[in-house]
Amino acid sequence: MSIFDSEDATFHVVMNHEEQYSIWPADRELPAGWRPAGTTGNKRECLEYIDRTWTDMRPLSLRRRMDAAARDKD
Repeated sequence: MSIFDSEDATFHVVMNHEEQYSIWPADRELPAGWRPAGTTGNKRECLEYIDRTWTDMRPLSLRRRMDAAARDKD
């Protein structure tokens, strides 16, 4: 069984440079390219935080390109 299958393990919510969220075991070093994003707790708490916070699933680079294209149309 993987630690990610555990409901009782402690996780960090993490975010990458594209503002995409995930969870990562609190007792492990963060992988390259990821940083803490606001909360630590059990799996359910962290996933609930992500559900509330990550409301736009598009990567940051895509959001920026789409915003620029919309401004160029005006």
